[in-house]
Amino acid sequence: MKVDRRGFLGSAVAAMAAVGGCSPEKARRALAVPAEPWLEADVVVAGGGPAGVCAAVSAARMGAKTILVERFGCLGGNLTLGHVSPILGKVSPGTMADEIRRLLNANHLDAPKVMTRNGPEEHIDHEEAKGVLVKLCAEAGVTVLLCAPVLDVQMDGQRVTGLTVDTPKGLRTIRAKVVVDATGDGRVATAAGAEVKIGRDSDGATQPSTLEFVVDGVDESRGITAWGGTDPVKLPSGEEYRALCKRMNAAGELPENVTIVRLHRTFYPGERSVNATQINGIDPLNPIDLGRAEVELRGQIDQCVAFLRKYVPGFEKCRVKSSAGTLGVRETRRVMGDAMVVDDDLLVGRHYPDAVVHDAWFLIDIHNPKGGGQAEGHSHPAKPYDIRYGAFLPKGIEGLLTAGRCISGTHRAHASYRVMTPCMAMGEAAGVAAALAAKSGIVPRAVKAEAVRQALVARGVKL
Repeated sequence: MKVDRRGFLGSAVAAMAAVGGCSPEKARRALAVPAEPWLEADVVVAGGGPAGVCAAVSAARMGAKTILVERFGCLGGNLTLGHVSPILGKVSPGTMADEIRRLLNANHLDAPKVMTRNGPEEHIDHEEAKGVLVKLCAEAGVTVLLCAPVLDVQMDGQRVTGLTVDTPKGLRTIRAKVVVDATGDGRVATAAGAEVKIGRDSDGATQPSTLEFVVDGVDESRGITAWGGTDPVKLPSGEEYRALCKRMNAAGELPENVTIVRLHRTFYPGERSVNATQINGIDPLNPIDLGRAEVELRGQIDQCVAFLRKYVPGFEKCRVKSSAGTLGVRETRRVMGDAMVVDDDLLVGRHYPDAVVHDAWFLIDIHNPKGGGQAEGHSHPAKPYDIRYGAFLPKGIEGLLTAGRCISGTHRAHASYRVMTPCMAMGEAAGVAAALAAKSGIVPRAVKAEAVRQALVARGVKL
């Protein structure tokens, strides 16, 4: 779908243009708040999740003056506030994903390593991670703006030249040579008028959203783990845990669309990170739906805990230790780019000479938009594949890169690359490209993929 207006302040621009008899671009400039000295940068990154943090740090390490803009009061997105754990997915060695894993594991070197069909499970202490990520940015020289959601973009023709953000001091305009959209929702690209797609082609339905949480009080001598709906782990009775979940779902002991309660280990004995709650049929871009989801999913947490206490040995005394501070959204906009990650890339393990992320891998994991479990019955295998530079370049828009789950790809491919490890590698590559463009005074589209690759290889990234 093509957005017909520019920006989320588009109605104000249109009204001012109509009343004042001026062009929309002139009206937009008149509405913009003048930049302050601390709001000028080579690179501005919107979104402080895994992709955004890596993009900002990566650009700053290239010598670019970098500002990272985050709507919440801390960095990390789903890695911290979203309570998503473990870190899933893989890419080739040497990326910032390896560095962040090392930092997150530094105080937990004795924690047992877990390997499943989904790959290695990398635990997260969500509170520690908040400090780790902000320190990483500070040491790289990134200026971090918190509580500063993006409201609009500044444009010069088809080129993005900055962002308008809402801050506790009011609206501010950040001028930038290059902008990176790592918002997850493609918020900047949409405001700039980029072409986006949402959901699957057949009906536009998106994957369901979740609130993850952590329980403690688990008896480790009896408590199980379960990484997904195909995990054959058994209970002492001999019944498979996944069969119990389906049986209790049918009996009304679990929420309507919760057919598996995933139980992942954390760094700490007696804890499990729980991925279970699910709401279908909402629009995660609609604040009313987000409020409805919060009410529904908080209730589902209570229902899932009651199920664990009543039916799962070792969980009789478990309690909620902590829960996500924001909804875990799997899928919204995908920004159409010069290149796309397509289904066949995953199925055959396709590699490209212009790849800036190499050997990305995760299962094709499409949580059912219309019910419980998986949309295709179960998750499907994928082969390690490449992500091309063009997937970060929104068609028809200059001065802008995307990174993270909003890059250009199909609905099915997105179900693999949306997880945190590929997103971190995307952020690093986008940050390199943004810094190269800013330093050369050119748009990202004019940066050669080979130049990005050379800079990444010089860092030790295997491409």
